[in-house]
Amino acid sequence: MTTAPSHGPSIAHRLGRAMLYLFLVIAGAALLVPFFWMVMSSLKQPSAVFSVPVRWIPEVFDWSNYQELWSATGILTWIRNSLFLAVTVTLLQTLTASFAAYGFARIRFPGRDVLFLAYIGTIAVPWQSYMIPQFIILSNLKLSNTFWSVIVLQAFTAFGVFLMKQYYETIPEELSEAARLDGLSEYGIWRRIMLPLAVPAIASLVLLTFVQTWNDYLGPLLYLRNPDLWTLPLGLQGMASNLFDTNYSLLFAGLTISVLPIAIVFLLGQKYFVEGMATSGMKG
Repeated sequence: MTTAPSHGPSIAHRLGRAMLYLFLVIAGAALLVPFFWMVMSSLKQPSAVFSVPVRWIPEVFDWSNYQELWSATGILTWIRNSLFLAVTVTLLQTLTASFAAYGFARIRFPGRDVLFLAYIGTIAVPWQSYMIPQFIILSNLKLSNTFWSVIVLQAFTAFGVFLMKQYYETIPEELSEAARLDGLSEYGIWRRIMLPLAVPAIASLVLLTFVQTWNDYLGPLLYLRNPDLWTLPLGLQGMASNLFDTNYSLLFAGLTISVLPIAIVFLLGQKYFVEGMATSGMKG
């Protein structure tokens, strides 16, 4: 008498899966522990931040750190400046990258592939190698110490073009051909067909660009010397510049606030971000 073969997962498979989940839980906890400590430190008295032994949860939650942060610092101005730059740069990069990527993906012209490779090759060139010539050029154009200096430098992105082109190439060419037969221009094809179908890639580009611009420190440090133009990273660095008088509870409160917009944007676009990165060939 023969027994029917079992089609369920084997013990070794279940054990391997359980070990994988355990590893992911430990890795996730390791990533969240510093963030948890930062949030808890923002609710402590300054003398209790670096207490020995470490107190992960304060005995008394001190919310006055946030009140003092809003009243005694220029954090509202820093947030407004960071938000203005992040939103403006994100909109411009999304527009320019999606439009240029359509040209590289759908329009055939002499030297297209060579030009694309040359443009993408600029990703490998570190910004530090040409930031001095850029600074001289922008200073001569009277753009230094204005928001325009940061906006002009970050309005175009080779990585965004690459990301959008990879996604455009997953869209069937037959849709563009049918639109051309119906008399739709290339601009109309890009706006009415490609953009609606490329929402996941656009969401990925928006998220990456917003996070990068929001956290950017070196660019604003070089070009925004007026304290009224400081972004949030510059303002927080100014708070921490005096090592002897730094109120670390206040500083951690500012860091906690700086993380919130990124967390909100990521949670809102997480579904599209994962889908866009996977479909664009950026996974793994």
